[in-house]
Amino acid sequence: MMMLPGRTSKIEPFAIDHATIGTGDVDGTTLSDMSVVVNETGRIETIAPSDTIGIPAHYHRIDATGKYVAPGLINAHVHLFSDGRPLDPDRATPRAQKRLKSLLSTPGGRAVATSKARTNLTTLLRSGVTTVRTLGDIGYEAVALRRKVESGALLGPRILASGPMLAVPEGHGAPLVALTGEGPDESRRNAETNIDHGVNVLKIAATGGITDAQEPGEAGRPQMDVASMRAICDVAHADDMIVAAHAQSPEGVRAALEAGVDTIEHGAHLNEETLELFADNPHALRGYSALIPTMSAGLALTALPQELTGINDIQAASAKEITDGMIAGARNAHMHGVKVGVGTDSGMTFVTQYSTWRELYLLAHYAGFSAAEAFHAATQGNAEILGISRETGSITVGKSADLLVLDDDPARDLRTLASPKLVVTAGRPVWRPHVRHIESIDAPLDTKL
Repeated sequence: MMMLPGRTSKIEPFAIDHATIGTGDVDGTTLSDMSVVVNETGRIETIAPSDTIGIPAHYHRIDATGKYVAPGLINAHVHLFSDGRPLDPDRATPRAQKRLKSLLSTPGGRAVATSKARTNLTTLLRSGVTTVRTLGDIGYEAVALRRKVESGALLGPRILASGPMLAVPEGHGAPLVALTGEGPDESRRNAETNIDHGVNVLKIAATGGITDAQEPGEAGRPQMDVASMRAICDVAHADDMIVAAHAQSPEGVRAALEAGVDTIEHGAHLNEETLELFADNPHALRGYSALIPTMSAGLALTALPQELTGINDIQAASAKEITDGMIAGARNAHMHGVKVGVGTDSGMTFVTQYSTWRELYLLAHYAGFSAAEAFHAATQGNAEILGISRETGSITVGKSADLLVLDDDPARDLRTLASPKLVVTAGRPVWRPHVRHIESIDAPLDTKL
């Protein structure tokens, strides 16, 4: 039953027997001695007590006695261009980004970017992530990988691909991972360009960011106006497509919400009016917006010394201010019932592709979530936020078999998610899902966070 990346794969039906199901609901409900049966379409066929179920003889049987079966993780904010090793601040200048963009736009450069993205996608899968949303790609490499996964030519997680983010000239992410334009018309055309290239989500750079800030105060400073962001949202929503916005200041968050974005990435201090706009946003696709805090990215930059992270003084000062606001915003949103999802900002400095579990841990330790609530946010909660809850996010008959086999109950011990014993994506098992760890990143994070 082993499915190898790069090979068209046939799904062989199987059953996981005698497992405890961790449902992923907010209460941490478990179901003991259960069987989960997966058919040849990769969907969950039956869920029933193991002593009552009859399993066809040609189905493979996996004895999971003493183990937990849980929904696969959903990471709603990933970048596939890096593995989490420190990014070089000297390469974040506009001039350096232009040179690198030019290099990566050549046939050889595109091949390198696609190869790196594929490697990082495999790492995400092996770490237990069965759905990803990319939010800022060099080009359309994630779209190409999504098509390979959907065709069965590549074993990987479900992909929601943004392509390059949409920014103002010399704005956050530009030009390396962004298309730039000024005003509603150019912003609308850039959104249409991405859609024409096959993306199925969009991302806006509403404010400046930490990684490419060149002067004090640039990170979090509003960059794109409401009218331009509204034009992007209108294009996306007409195609039933959600829009994310990088926003790292109270005014930037407010402007993005007024434009109708569906998810705020990172966040900031949130007042009562902004919290109400999250819950009731008339311009959002589904009438509300959600927050994806990306605690992993902010806390790594503030908890670790600069000689480890490699960030410069401007970035360090920006990281402290923005991370404080992000944590406060996440806590306040959670307390007020705003939908809060899970995204790591993987690929950024000290955020590896295999550490989605750590984001849940940080939500529990810094933002007031229980372990059960954090796990729920990364499964059922994220599925609802991303509009894919009919397909994945829970162990439900008829849904895609996106499953993890774990040593313990993730609603009690989030660290068990760091080492899944089996990962199943759309009915295709990944046996012994080992990932190569980066000890120079893991050890400091384990000590400080």
